[in-house]
Amino acid sequence: MLVFDLEPLECRALGCLLEKQLSTPDIYPLSLNSLLNACNQSSNRDPVVTVGDGEVQAAVDSLIQRGLAEHWPGRVVKIAHTAKPTWNLSVQEAALLAELLLRGPQTPGELRTNTRRMYAFPDLAEVEGCLAVLMEAEPPLVQRLPRAPGAREARVAQLLAGPVECGSAAPEPSPARAGRIEQLEAEVASLRTELAGLRQAFEAFRDQF
Repeated sequence: MLVFDLEPLECRALGCLLEKQLSTPDIYPLSLNSLLNACNQSSNRDPVVTVGDGEVQAAVDSLIQRGLAEHWPGRVVKIAHTAKPTWNLSVQEAALLAELLLRGPQTPGELRTNTRRMYAFPDLAEVEGCLAVLMEAEPPLVQRLPRAPGAREARVAQLLAGPVECGSAAPEPSPARAGRIEQLEAEVASLRTELAGLRQAFEAFRDQF
């Protein structure tokens, strides 16, 4: 099975091309300078980076060699991605992949919010359906990560930079830590009871005047 191994800047450049096609189609394809500005953009990016035109050009050259981008000739040579036809992506799937390339792993809820400038998902069911398509692609383009301790939702990550280390599920707390947690919970409950008693006493005292 094919395993992707895009470098971080290649992921950023590809994500920018996908994003700009959907969010600002009037300026797409992008000139090298426009792509540079998109890569260095401070909003909707994680991490925020500062790269030069030579680095972006190298990333573009690599994407072209991989069959994921192409030059559009003209007075100013422009750059377009070929990810949508290569992987037969719908607009919804392209928006999700772009967002994961630009801001890293996110929950379906975060993806629904953060893709609005590219596509407005009406509900989480459509987000989940499109993620399922991306997960079942051959090769898979995204992967659901194990849910982090205390998190309500599991995050999803893109796989174009290579396999994601999922790790194992969060270990159970040690007996000593579990005992300490129970002790703290008991102390909090006791303090709440004491505070309620003090409030009652204060109210009774105040009623005397």
